[in-house]
Amino acid sequence: MQKFDSFSMDIDFNPDKQHTLCGPISISGTGLHTGVNVDMTLKPANPGFGFQFQRIDLPGAPIIKADCDLVTDTSRGTTLEQNNAKISTVEHILAALIGMGVDNCLIEVNGPEIPIIDGSSGPFVDIIEKAGVLEQDAAKAWYTIDTNISFYDEKKRVEMTALPATHYELTTLIDFNSPVLGTQHAGLKRMADFKKDIATCRTFCFLHELEMLLDNNLIKGGDINNAIVVVDKPLTEEAIQRLSKAFGRKKVEVKTEGYLNNLELRFPNEPARHKLLDVIGDLALIGYPIKAHIIANRPGHSSNVEFAKKIKQYIKKNKHTKDIPVYDHIQQPVYNLQQIEKRLPHRYPFLLVDKIIELSDKHIVGIKNVTFNENFFQGHFPGNPVMPGVLQIEALAQTGGILCINSMPEGNYDTYFLKIDNCKFKHKVIPGDTMILKLELIEPIRRGICVMKGSVYVGNKLCTEGELTAQLVKRSDC
Repeated sequence: MQKFDSFSMDIDFNPDKQHTLCGPISISGTGLHTGVNVDMTLKPANPGFGFQFQRIDLPGAPIIKADCDLVTDTSRGTTLEQNNAKISTVEHILAALIGMGVDNCLIEVNGPEIPIIDGSSGPFVDIIEKAGVLEQDAAKAWYTIDTNISFYDEKKRVEMTALPATHYELTTLIDFNSPVLGTQHAGLKRMADFKKDIATCRTFCFLHELEMLLDNNLIKGGDINNAIVVVDKPLTEEAIQRLSKAFGRKKVEVKTEGYLNNLELRFPNEPARHKLLDVIGDLALIGYPIKAHIIANRPGHSSNVEFAKKIKQYIKKNKHTKDIPVYDHIQQPVYNLQQIEKRLPHRYPFLLVDKIIELSDKHIVGIKNVTFNENFFQGHFPGNPVMPGVLQIEALAQTGGILCINSMPEGNYDTYFLKIDNCKFKHKVIPGDTMILKLELIEPIRRGICVMKGSVYVGNKLCTEGELTAQLVKRSDC
């Protein structure tokens, strides 16, 4: 594994490998809309873990996955809800993680909202850089968009398109019919430039929106320095006094450029750059790293999330490996045999998986090369060697065990299988065959119980399938 102090060191950074943090790092601040002080800790996570939030202030410390299908509110930021728990304003921390090249991270919070800090991703980039980014011994499976994918909202005049590209690139355009903002655009050709070009760009709002939020007591954690305020209406003396009181300043006033005097712009097009930041954060909810050129015209959180869902649906529908996995023996595995032995308690001759070639939070694909030297062939159908079906199921079980263990946030676990349902043996597995072992979670892991669909392929031929249920038990030596 290799540590990087900064993602900007892209000479050494390998985008085809998964990355996590070198160690835990924390930051604290108030939630913009709730006003609740929140402590947030970013922790390293296993390959395939993705981004998951954990509400450690709630009973059972429920996990909330960063998934566009779990978004329940986009009115004032992006809110996720799962396991009877919510987490709000997730877009800035997700953008920081993507921008710094992090693929796997557990985000612990003790409150309902991510701290707003200064309204950008800059403070989060700083702590990620302080922790360090660690290259993992796992390949990163990019999904290349091979056709135009478009989303259009006529009412909001939002248009978003994903174009085929060889890397991840974004362009945003904003036009709110505001004489102050005018028409702005921003672009990011390389994610390695996120830190210097995008991360520090702060959120913005119009004065009439700010007053509405104050009227409805919906901006309890506001600070005059965490948002650009665009003055789109005459500022009366009464409004000046009210805003001064709300933000604890002696006086607020309008600059000649049409912004409230709370800050200096970091870029002339800082609002457009922040919209690009939001797009990166919201599209992280697709759950797949993509290669595409994203063009977003007048984007907003609700449109971003709907666009993310459309891309996710397209990937799920067209990703061939969701049906029959393809094994390329030249491709570097996610886990080799030595790495598998660190995660499973099995050893030769009972270790029945040789490598892992795909791994996410919901599926895994393993490989078992079947040779005539296997010890079980000595007594099973001598002269007509056939791999026992129960050992094929055991190979699936071991592969599924890695998927289950990898889905847990921390600690060492063993998996004990509780039952096997709907098991079918369709074709023989014989010496010389390469078994492709695929397992997918049928439902989210709850209380340590994992329910998976398992399939054994040889080439494109389905040999064995069944539904496996296992229980994760934390080892007593942890």
